[in-house]
Parts: sequence; C-alpha cells; structure tokens
Amino acid sequence: MYSLWNEPDRQNLLSRFDKLRPDTEAQWGRMNAPQMLAHIGDSMRMAIGAMRVEPKRTPLRFTPIKQLVIYALPSTPKHLPTAPELRKTVPGVWSEDLRDVKELVRRAVVRYDQRTTKWPDHPAFGKLSPRAWGVLIYKHLDHHLKQFGA
Repeated sequence: MYSLWNEPDRQNLLSRFDKLRPDTEAQWGRMNAPQMLAHIGDSMRMAIGAMRVEPKRTPLRFTPIKQLVIYALPSTPKHLPTAPELRKTVPGVWSEDLRDVKELVRRAVVRYDQRTTKWPDHPAFGKLSPRAWGVLIYKHLDHHLKQFGA
C-alpha cells in the first residue's frame, strides 16, 4: 500500500513533481498545471490543519465506504468534485509554488513523525487515522501527477 509516510513512495512523488512544467497539459480535467499545484498546496494545508475546509455530508464518512475508498480502490477516480476552499488559491510563481508543495509534504511528514499530533477531520471522509491520511494524501498527489503525465 503506497503512503506518503513511506520514504521511497514519497521520494517517487517528489521526483515526479520535478518533471512538471507550468505549460504541461492536463490529460483530463479543467485545471492547468499551475492551478493544480495551487490546489495541491491547499489540500496539503488542509491535511496538516493549516487551512480549514467546511465538512461535507457524504456517504464517505461511513466506515465501510471510507475504508473501501481509501484502502481498496487502486487510485482516485477522475473528475471528482473538490471542496471550493481547495480551489481558491491563485497560482503564483511556478518555482515558488513547487517549493511550497514540497515544504508542505515535509511538514506533513514531521507531523506524522511526532505521533502525538492530532490530525484534522477530512471534509469528506471525517475522522481519519494518521495511516489513512498517508494513503489518502499519496493517492491524491499521485492522481494529479498522472493527470499531467508525470
């Protein structure tokens, strides 16, 4: 099971981000590469508790469905809606946004390594274990990297 908490998996993701360019075209969806990077930054801020996102009433909050989506689905399905709060940040300078995403990944890992830190509730999934956060973050980043061919 891939996870952001697994060093080789994390390094793989980070190296794939380095393959992207601001003009890389999406293979699906409406975001361009700079918008995707801003979205990833916001989603990482949400994951580490630095950005609040309103909870949604969704069947994903129910444990059996939550577990199936996080652990059994091989990847995040295409064209899923996202919280509006995670699409508000306007892209900045590509190199700075990329550096910010990598720093946010580092901060998430530090948070995980502390073991005593409380994780925020996910707006769609509700309460998640640190293990589930690692898998879900990995899947989300992987999904968007595949979206842009990386």
